[in-house]
Amino acid sequence: MITIENFIEKHPGLETVSDDIKIALKYLVSSFSQGGGLFVCGNGGSAADSLHIVGELQKSFNNPRSLSFEQKQRFKGLEDEEFLVNNLENGLRAHSLVSEIALITAVSNDIGADLIFAQQVWACGTTNDILLCISTSGNSRNVVLAAETAKAKGMKIISLTGENTKSKLNRISDVCIKVPTSETYKVQEYHIQIYHFICLLLEERFFKCVH
Repeated sequence: MITIENFIEKHPGLETVSDDIKIALKYLVSSFSQGGGLFVCGNGGSAADSLHIVGELQKSFNNPRSLSFEQKQRFKGLEDEEFLVNNLENGLRAHSLVSEIALITAVSNDIGADLIFAQQVWACGTTNDILLCISTSGNSRNVVLAAETAKAKGMKIISLTGENTKSKLNRISDVCIKVPTSETYKVQEYHIQIYHFICLLLEERFFKCVH
């Protein structure tokens, strides 16, 4: 069984953010349990992290996520029934806001690059959804604007940042996991440890009985 205690034992440098990780997990479990989804955004390496997180959530990460008997029945009679029911995996509704290239370039060209994430949150976000903001500085303007838009939509905001307690994301987020460093590459190394743990725990919570 995966626990925050085991995680901190392996990564003692993150003990100071253990309570914030617990809060973030509580929000995520609540959202997914109510049919909500997760939107993720960031720039540069944090954009890559956004894609990484979605990949871990939409398909199997560490454990099998085979379809249940009831789910398999939905494919009854379809031409490719056997292939689909034997290969499709269950996943969580997660979306990276960095992957919509046509939309991002349209917003950048027509309105301005600062709104590339905020526009998507406004168009697609709902009250049960969560926005996960990733920014080593905690002040990336396009990410902050997305967070403000999420707040206007009634969404919960989780942020992964460096240690800056005065960052804009720290002020607006429902929970901000501020890792204990401000060096970009070290912040990113901490971030991957945290979101891998979160993805593992979510997988165990929602798919442990699906084989």
